[in-house]
Amino acid sequence: MTTPMRIGVIGVGKIAEQYFAQIPKLSNLELVAVADVNAERADAVAIEQNVEALSVDDLLADDRIDAVLNLTIPAAHVEVGLRAIAAGKHVFAEKPLGLNVAEAAELLRAADAAGLRVGSAPDTVLGTGVQTARNLLDAGTIGAPVGASAHWSSPGHESWHPSPQFYYQPGGGPLFDMGPYYLTTLVTMFGPVVSVAGSVSTSDRRRSIGSGPLQGTPLDVAIDTHISAILFHESGVSSTVTMSFDIWQTRAPMIEIYGTAGTISVGDPNGFDDATEVWTQDAPEWRVAPVSGGYADTGRGAGLADMARAIETGRPHRASGALAFHVLEIMEAVLSAGRERRVVELTSTAERPESVPAGSSPDRW
Repeated sequence: MTTPMRIGVIGVGKIAEQYFAQIPKLSNLELVAVADVNAERADAVAIEQNVEALSVDDLLADDRIDAVLNLTIPAAHVEVGLRAIAAGKHVFAEKPLGLNVAEAAELLRAADAAGLRVGSAPDTVLGTGVQTARNLLDAGTIGAPVGASAHWSSPGHESWHPSPQFYYQPGGGPLFDMGPYYLTTLVTMFGPVVSVAGSVSTSDRRRSIGSGPLQGTPLDVAIDTHISAILFHESGVSSTVTMSFDIWQTRAPMIEIYGTAGTISVGDPNGFDDATEVWTQDAPEWRVAPVSGGYADTGRGAGLADMARAIETGRPHRASGALAFHVLEIMEAVLSAGRERRVVELTSTAERPESVPAGSSPDRW
């Protein structure tokens, strides 16, 4: 890219640290300014990053900025995204794309009408872990795919996060917080989901903040804390998914893919480069698969750089708004299926993103 895409960040909470660590390593991104509802926090981060601290209004009005990296809380994702689109800026947001399908659809319509791009986390699926697993699957290493299982659980984020209240409000919970990593991986592997079944519950465990200045403060819980689902993919594969804030400890694998001739064990989809392991009928022992694809030595911000490069070259970007929208509809449908005890049909779809060749970089692919 002749001129790097100039970025303004709105929301400089905990997750922003990971983006700030990566952006300087990406040649097609330039951090220009930051903004936050907490002006003092924005000022401190601006000094650390050697950029300007602006108000949200001023950042959106700044003609130097090409794209907004939206790292606000989930409840503000669409509101901030719509304002950025109205200001003529591309948007890349943290997950989930929105609190619900209706508001997320409005964001995508606005971007399409303005000729602007929307991207969304997770971009972890572009790393070597998931991409190597995808290549093994596509190569037929484990035969024809039969199904998959995905599991993420913890006793709740209040054990480590100093301000976890939003995790227990709509847009949070184990499904909306951690589900996008796992569901985006499953769609990357098997393609879009056509219907879901589910079971949801909320435990009566009393929760309180476990660390920081608010330690001991009770938490109000307005989300489902334990979710189980079956996803039926258009390809004919079914996936089982468990997401929970109610499990103290487990040995369940994060993601396994089952085929007629073997099994693939996918590493943590919340990371970029966990090892992928494979077991096959003709070599019946677990072995680490050599890296065969994915952006290496990268982190959060890879999807934004991938989007900037795609804009420059006129190609689709991989961590797209359409993919995030489909994952959002899956999550919304799982909750509806669980509460209403029925199978829910999906209306959206999403193409499997283009695979990432080994040795490529998100700012130069």
